[in-house]
Amino acid sequence: MGITDILSLFGGLALFLYGMQMMSTGLEAAAGDKMKSVLEKLTSNRIKGVLVGAGITAVIQSSSATTVMVVGFVNSGLMTLRQAVWVIMGANIGTTITGQLIALDIGAIAPVFAILGVAAMMFVKNEKVHHVSSILAGLGILFMGMDMMGAAMEPLQESETFIHLMTQFSNPLLGILVGAVFTAIIQSSSASVGILQALAATGMIPLSSAVYVLFGQNIGTCITAVLASIGTKVNAKRTTIIHLMFNIIGTMLFTTICMLTPYVTWVEALTPGDPVAQIANAHTIFNIVTTLILLPFGTYMAKAAVHILPDSKKKDEEELQMKYIRPFESSYAIGHSAVAVSQVKDEVARMREMVEKNIADAFDTLIKYNEKSRKKIAEREEYIDYLNKGISEYIVSLMAGETNAADSRKINGYYSIITNLERIGDHATNLAEYADDMKKWNLEFSDTVLEELAEMKQQCIASLDNLKDVTAENAERVLSDAAVIEQKTDDMRDKYFKKQMQRLKKGKCNPQSGIVFSEILTDFERMGDHALNIAQEYREMVQ
Repeated sequence: MGITDILSLFGGLALFLYGMQMMSTGLEAAAGDKMKSVLEKLTSNRIKGVLVGAGITAVIQSSSATTVMVVGFVNSGLMTLRQAVWVIMGANIGTTITGQLIALDIGAIAPVFAILGVAAMMFVKNEKVHHVSSILAGLGILFMGMDMMGAAMEPLQESETFIHLMTQFSNPLLGILVGAVFTAIIQSSSASVGILQALAATGMIPLSSAVYVLFGQNIGTCITAVLASIGTKVNAKRTTIIHLMFNIIGTMLFTTICMLTPYVTWVEALTPGDPVAQIANAHTIFNIVTTLILLPFGTYMAKAAVHILPDSKKKDEEELQMKYIRPFESSYAIGHSAVAVSQVKDEVARMREMVEKNIADAFDTLIKYNEKSRKKIAEREEYIDYLNKGISEYIVSLMAGETNAADSRKINGYYSIITNLERIGDHATNLAEYADDMKKWNLEFSDTVLEELAEMKQQCIASLDNLKDVTAENAERVLSDAAVIEQKTDDMRDKYFKKQMQRLKKGKCNPQSGIVFSEILTDFERMGDHALNIAQEYREMVQ
């Protein structure tokens, strides 16, 4: 095997993995945030969950990509741990499609897929067609890469050293270890199974040895999900444990079957004289049988994962941190958009709650000064600024990635929303500072003004309460209510300002406290404007 063959082998592997990436990216751009609603509807029971996992994996030709998607969804709260069990089981079945397609020699027409896909991307301007074409072109490139790897390994059948090495895999432990390590390195069981099929096609490795390598490949494919779970919540880490448990249990089961029964002979009898199809069938049987056996025990697997990784007993520290946004880096894009939009939405909702608490506390401090409450306002304002910066940076990083128009509109909308929330938070801080001034100058508001402050507080809280749980269905109503509240705010500001002028003229109001009250009215009116801006952004996001 010369340098040219080695380059062809790795070049083919590169094309295979790039084709897989194109398919993942195409599906991600086509589905985007819709992936969330699809999964919610289709993972309601174990059978649907398995079918969803198998279907998505069959489309993108990668169980690793599907599992990484599931890790991200569990981490962001879009999917429960139990739902993840069924999807992972289905993903293991779906990944066997690649081997079956290789056995059917679909690679012969792979260039047709690549040509059609690339041509559509270049000459058709429709966005949806562009995304579907990416999936089609990726499929063609994937199998062209597979053909290159097969051609590159043909000279190995003349190498006595390599043939001797292949015979060593008849040792189950060695075969499983090699399969696991190699798959972990290239992070694709589909590619490693394809390479194994290419070796079998040359006659260098019999099925009796190949099955153990195949079992190890199923374990090795878990490494991608393990890497993706680093830095995620404990539930996401449990998802990877379930994935490992599935493949380790399946490997132990089938290794025992191979050693105690003529299993290999049975598989060979299904497609005599076709080693490529035999490996594809062995791979499919492994995952389907393992799924059928473990399907009734999926809930127990979830409980076992919780037992292995229990919840931390430590209480959440008060240090500044993002609660929902937990970006994970992965070479697979599938599902990232749904995760990202959900994370941003939840973090923005958290920021809104903090702003609302600060408004309530700021007005209360104006009405009756409280040192403890004043300190809380300052701490919360620091947290609001931290969230504004953290969410903004995350959104900017998302803007650089490829996503569909609807998700881009949502991401951009949230960027504007947090800017408005941060400004409302600043106005709440202004109110607290006016309270500081009143205390420093030993000033007091009249009972009438205190009543007006209480009404302003209620109005501001109503404007932010209106922005809770905005959806595509209620966005128009939220905007309509926001406009009514904003107009009422303006009317209250004008009304209270006139009353204040009358009090000043009659000498019933201290000029200094009158100035402070005028500043409060300005902040009050501007908070209403920002709340209306947020409602308008929500309406734009769902159009």
